[in-house]
Amino acid sequence: MLNLGVLASGRGSNFQSIIDEIEAGRLNASIKLLMVDNPNAYAIERAKKHSIEHLYLNPNDFKSKDDFFKKIADELKARGIELVILAGFMRIVRKPLIDAFPNKIMNIHPALLPSFPGLHGQKQAADYSVRISGCTVHFVDEGMDTGPIIIQAAVPVSPDDTEETLSDRILKLEHMIFPEAIRLYADGRLSVEGRVVRIKGYELKDEYIVNPILR
Repeated sequence: MLNLGVLASGRGSNFQSIIDEIEAGRLNASIKLLMVDNPNAYAIERAKKHSIEHLYLNPNDFKSKDDFFKKIADELKARGIELVILAGFMRIVRKPLIDAFPNKIMNIHPALLPSFPGLHGQKQAADYSVRISGCTVHFVDEGMDTGPIIIQAAVPVSPDDTEETLSDRILKLEHMIFPEAIRLYADGRLSVEGRVVRIKGYELKDEYIVNPILR
């Protein structure tokens, strides 16, 4: 069983989707700790409901950002965490945490990276009037949404879409592919070669695969 640590800042809907997959027996993992940087994050209520340990760390209590992330890494290591999940964690991860968990930190971003990194990926997609958008699960490096891509899912974009309408459609796919990426990791099917994430047992067929949901 894979030991997970989750970092969140807000409502934690992706956190909930992972909980649901674990409790349904479809994901062989256990969430050992939720850590938040916001004492009002609704993710805390989700943790309480499912008897998951939670911990609030105030970034202002630390001398530097590196000290803050060193503390996060120490708390995760103390609980035997094997994979770190960023579920709406609204901070750029710093070197002390990345060094402690190399290619063991996953994030989900509401756009088809490398397009529209950073904040408000859905708004950027709607403003540019792209025809396809979606979401991306990737390993985390020191850049902003620049780590190796694991899995992506796409949705069509209407000229009438707003940030809100597009966000709603993308979020449904986030709840599908984030647990799927964790499942692939838990099953030992992911390996990283430079910028390429290889998935054992997966072969790209002749057709264009928009949604490679691998079970």
